[in-house]
Amino acid sequence: MFELKKIVSSLMMPLPALLLIGFVGLMLIMFTAKRKTGCLVVLFSLSGIFLISFQPVSSRLLMPLERQYTAFLPVDGTVDYIMVLGNGHVVDDQIPPTSELSRAALMRLSEGIRVMRMYPGSKLILSGYAGGSEFSHARMLARVALALGVPKSDIILLETAKDTWEEARQAAAFVQQRTLVLVTSASHMQRALNEFHSAGLQPIPAPTNYLAQSNITQPWDKYTPKALYLEQTERFWYESMGLIWQSLRDWVAGHQQTAPLQGSETTLE
Repeated sequence: MFELKKIVSSLMMPLPALLLIGFVGLMLIMFTAKRKTGCLVVLFSLSGIFLISFQPVSSRLLMPLERQYTAFLPVDGTVDYIMVLGNGHVVDDQIPPTSELSRAALMRLSEGIRVMRMYPGSKLILSGYAGGSEFSHARMLARVALALGVPKSDIILLETAKDTWEEARQAAAFVQQRTLVLVTSASHMQRALNEFHSAGLQPIPAPTNYLAQSNITQPWDKYTPKALYLEQTERFWYESMGLIWQSLRDWVAGHQQTAPLQGSETTLE
């Protein structure tokens, strides 16, 4: 189910979908008599690619999703755990550990360490499965955390969690009623909180990796289509589909809570 979900969501992303539509238009032009229809289909595809790569469109779509929660500020009392949700990595001994993490993963980890240093004695929970590589994502995050001065004894790994649903339920097994700060990308925060709330946790949000900005004044940056803005539209679409899937899944399941997954956390050796 996990692999099928990833394949379907990848094909439904704006760029692949619009490219497929464009190829259909080309096929109509080349192999049928419906050339006018084919030209209109290609025009629709190219116009769509332009719009999803256009800053006034992409930022307007993504910014409301990202700005639902403010950046983390110190709270009264103590914080027991800071959990950094996984993202992606590569394993390459020819580059520094910080470059082996995806940009989102590195930003999430940096924010988690920043929050952790506000609360001496707190523990850093790092999550993520191997995803086909020789090391789990959680362990790759830990390598960078150690290099940045986090003590090994303060790191807890969740090395089998494949998605946010599993991360939330594995965390619930040992966080229980203690104070938890949740670190993830700003666009992902609402969906992540939904999962943690359904697992019986009430984490404090600490969003990071903000992509959309409105104060872009240079016209050549704002009005030229760029891959940077295409990424923003894709992030909006991905999270919107995720929220819809989450709602449908919960509706089908009759809003029944699933028991927490046991025995998934490890510590660094």
